[in-house]
Amino acid sequence: MAITITVESPLQDDVRVLVAELNDYLLQLTPPEFVFHLTVEQMAEPGVTVWVARDGGEAIGCGALKRHDRRIAEVKRMYTRESHRGQGVGRRVLGEILNAAQGEGLEELVLETGDRHHAAWAIYEKAGFMRCGPVLDYPDSEYSIFYHKQLAA
Repeated sequence: MAITITVESPLQDDVRVLVAELNDYLLQLTPPEFVFHLTVEQMAEPGVTVWVARDGGEAIGCGALKRHDRRIAEVKRMYTRESHRGQGVGRRVLGEILNAAQGEGLEELVLETGDRHHAAWAIYEKAGFMRCGPVLDYPDSEYSIFYHKQLAA
């Protein structure tokens, strides 16, 4: 089956299950006090757009764009189920997020990821994100890696 990626509500049962898997995965890699995730309810708030990747109707990946103001937004909740890793799902979801951010005229994207998320680093760096110091109101931590990307005006 072809993998599709569309904007969807995170409040769907299968997306809730996917996000719960993401939360469990993050807690295996990072102490709870340094995991900065959005709940599915927060993902459904105005100013946040969620993309869901599906394979034959099954939710297999996701990512979100959280706008902080008219200039800056944050990439959040990037995840691909283990069964579909290595197939470019994360790269494609990030591409959708980048296209939306550029289409809205946002100037900068930022993100926080974990210090043990090597595959995520590769996706972000291939998309032109650069490592930086702490962004937004995140604390500086040995468990966090921060990225930013300037978007074309």
